Amino acid sequence: MDDPNDATLPQDGRAAKRILDAEGLRRALTRIAHEILERHGGTDDLVLVGMRRRGVPIARRLADLIGRFEGTAVDVGELDVTMYRDDLEMRGTRPSIQPSSLPRDLTDARVVLVDDVLYTGRTVRAALDALMSFGRASQVQLAVVVDRGHRELPIRADYVGKNLPTSRDENVEVRLIEVDGTDEVILIARPPARTA
Repeated sequence: MDDPNDATLPQDGRAAKRILDAEGLRRALTRIAHEILERHGGTDDLVLVGMRRRGVPIARRLADLIGRFEGTAVDVGELDVTMYRDDLEMRGTRPSIQPSSLPRDLTDARVVLVDDVLYTGRTVRAALDALMSFGRASQVQLAVVVDRGHRELPIRADYVGKNLPTSRDENVEVRLIEVDGTDEVILIARPPARTA
């Protein structure tokens, strides 16, 4: 019988291992939502800001969970960090820029940035730069579904669904119903080198 944790991606045959299924992802987000509430002592001045692309639906899910626990709505914003990245010239393609949408001025707000995977820290650095144009928050924290290590900047997450040590030859994908049609976290190995 096949192992349900193993999968093969049909597009290029790379091996993939499921790290979290839909239930595991739900539990991780529920735990993060509880931790945010514990540290903030409620929802006053709390704003969840999802980084495009998958950070946005994750932020919405966290806000929904917090709203259910507390019986009050939590503000959610969307942040596009494309123009704040330090690798635009290296990418060589014309970037696709989406509008950022924040529910209010962030001055004195307690902001939780939300993303799917924390890797080098460079996207988070870009997000911090982008946030400054929306006001001076009293506090900025970071929530991620997966922290895979390999930081290049001194950035750490305050809330982590899963710490997952990886090699640089592996990729981590957080797949969401809202974007990908399924909820799961998978670890993908780089295909083996071809020999002549």
